[in-house]
Amino acid sequence: MTDSTAWVARAGVAPEQACPITPVVDIVFSRWTTPILWALKEYGPLRFVELERRISTISPKVMTERLRRLERDGLVVRTYHAEVPPRVEYAISDLGRSLAPLFATLAEWSVNLGEVEQARLAYDSREPARRRRA
Repeated sequence: MTDSTAWVARAGVAPEQACPITPVVDIVFSRWTTPILWALKEYGPLRFVELERRISTISPKVMTERLRRLERDGLVVRTYHAEVPPRVEYAISDLGRSLAPLFATLAEWSVNLGEVEQARLAYDSREPARRRRA
């Protein structure tokens, strides 16, 4: 047990709660959250079908679930227009827009993805030797 895990155990804090950004990561980086927020920021308010076209790999069921969660978390605003036929639009909220600097920083960091791929290839090429030793 390391000093930090021993402290966490003594303090009665669950290890996942010891990291202050864990709740943020759970909200912001859940599957499909970032593509939805990015699309709404990039293209403005979108109807469900328009959003679905922008993110073609997501199922309608999952899109509905994710939009509801984002609305509940305050990151997306759902607007119902009482027209015939009824129209619903989704837009990124001010709170969702406040994530832009975080996403910009991550986009800048993406220049390192080549190094990540090289590290993976190097690791994977050593993997058979690791299995023989185990």
